[in-house]
Amino acid sequence: MLKAYIVDDEPLARDELTYILRRLKQVEVVGEADSIERTLEEIRTLRPDVVFLDIQLAEDSGLDLARRLLEYEHRPAVVFATAYDEYALKAFELEAIDYVLKPFDEERIRQTVDKLTRLKLGRQIGQPDRSERKTASPEKTDKLAILEDERFILVSIGKIVSIHSTEGKTIIATDDRQYTVTEPLVSFEQKLQGTSIVRVHRAFLVNLDAIVEIQPWFHSTYNLVMKDGSKVPVSRTHIKELKQFIGF
Repeated sequence: MLKAYIVDDEPLARDELTYILRRLKQVEVVGEADSIERTLEEIRTLRPDVVFLDIQLAEDSGLDLARRLLEYEHRPAVVFATAYDEYALKAFELEAIDYVLKPFDEERIRQTVDKLTRLKLGRQIGQPDRSERKTASPEKTDKLAILEDERFILVSIGKIVSIHSTEGKTIIATDDRQYTVTEPLVSFEQKLQGTSIVRVHRAFLVNLDAIVEIQPWFHSTYNLVMKDGSKVPVSRTHIKELKQFIGF
């Protein structure tokens, strides 16, 4: 069962969404809040699988909260649940799993829950959490399934150069070609945990084996030159981890 946390400054909206989620019988609502600070405190202890997040809060921005959640080790999925459709692109840049509009429609929420359930099952079966990896060593396939044009294409992980999100899409660059899909970047990050594919920026994953050069950039950041000639930025929040991976 999915554990959900709801963030909305309107009590009626929280009650409505809680009612729908409980009717679906696949979700346990473990908490709710109307502000960022309370949410950040409770998410660390409750560890929900998903946060349903409004964008316009009374004194805060749901986009700011989503940005801060990106840095969590046990990062919940984010679903924006809002009355404002103009923030959809920004939401997907922040790796939201879905974007649902008010007033809530039960069938639309069901579709979101089904998607979240598939992602959670995929992580549990193929990619255990860091805490589980200390004692479990499941065999990993060297293939990544990519859904394109209603069919799955199996791509060798070693052939992946980079994966990045842009304008609500995810682009997977390989030695041979590029694939453009709607699956969010965070989903690929979860699937590829424990491989040579790592996050170096909020919008980029790279294959460590495909890096050919590291170039200093502004404000103590770096650009990675990949074997296909592309350049990938490294954000300051990921520099320490990258240095640990490749020892520079």
